Amino acid sequence: MEFLPDVNEECETCRGTGYAPEAWDVKLREYSLPELSGLTLAQLHDLFGDEPALAEPLKAAMNVGLGYLVLDQPGHTMSGGEAQRLKIAAELCKKTRRGTLYILDEPTVGQHMDDVDRLTGVLHRLVDEGNTVAVVEHSPQLLAQCDHLIELGPEGGPGGGTVIAEGTPEELASMDTPTSAYLRKALEGEP
Repeated sequence: MEFLPDVNEECETCRGTGYAPEAWDVKLREYSLPELSGLTLAQLHDLFGDEPALAEPLKAAMNVGLGYLVLDQPGHTMSGGEAQRLKIAAELCKKTRRGTLYILDEPTVGQHMDDVDRLTGVLHRLVDEGNTVAVVEHSPQLLAQCDHLIELGPEGGPGGGTVIAEGTPEELASMDTPTSAYLRKALEGEP
């Protein structure tokens, strides 16, 4: 019956939440369990910020710019960047030893510039704590914040893979490479 429009109807037993009717009777700080599942991570942090076991992971998620996600957010609805930032938040909650190597592949994809700035701060914190962060990235905004860059090229795909430049962001910005013009703008504070 593909010619007919989709019809969505809320289940009267679970009210569209998937919870048994009894779950609505279980209250925690004035909220039922299904209501808690519908709150954003920022709202949950406001509610449970005084509970260390909950506050730390919620704060880590907010630090990487995910405070807007709903607690019961399905994984398939998240962008690749959101999924990567969620993994970073999970790592931030772990008690790690100094010297951990973090390798990130395009963590800024689909991110607003404010989110990139927030993520950059988190990555700097990891480095300041004695860890190493290696990032495969195209965002000049993030590249300008790195300690050392390696530019591969001269093209993408089969025409790439050769080291064409390396050094600090300032050194690469002074060169004539495919990335240098964008890096110069980022270092000058231009979007």
